[in-house]
Amino acid sequence: MTTKKLYTVIIFSENTVGLLNQITIIFTRRQLNIETLSVSPSAIQGIHKFTITTFADEDMIDKVVKQIDKRVDILKAYYNTDEDLVFQEIALYKLSTELFIKMGTVEDLIRKYNARILEMNETCVVLEKSGHYDETQALFRELSETIGVLQFIRSGRIAITKSRVERLSDMLAEMERKLQEKK
Repeated sequence: MTTKKLYTVIIFSENTVGLLNQITIIFTRRQLNIETLSVSPSAIQGIHKFTITTFADEDMIDKVVKQIDKRVDILKAYYNTDEDLVFQEIALYKLSTELFIKMGTVEDLIRKYNARILEMNETCVVLEKSGHYDETQALFRELSETIGVLQFIRSGRIAITKSRVERLSDMLAEMERKLQEKK
């Protein structure tokens, strides 16, 4: 029996309308649930970076990435394990100001979780916590059990590889070198 583990798929593409739908269909057809999804411009102008996490076995994730990589609009797709990446999520917690102040140990809580106060007014306090899922979830649990959380949101994973440069940069440099050789 093959064991499923969390993989992070990183996809580079131009910002094309409908591409996200095409990518998610590939996951759906293989019955893989997307756990988190984040899309943003990359370090290379005009190129966008999709960061998707999913649980799969290595054979399945390899097939998915190869299928994504074949799409015309995709420059390159890779998959990574947590060991290959530096990654974070960001979480926001909306709390009652009155209950937050009554806690009394606000400073300790902020230090314990390395959180920060984004907004504080007479009705609510908004805390921000960046970290791994377990860290943001631990703060959510503690706040839920003590004073209650009015609203909560967590971003998708954002990640960069531990290698010196983005693998797309290497691929683009190789393409440029081959073009120069042909001239």
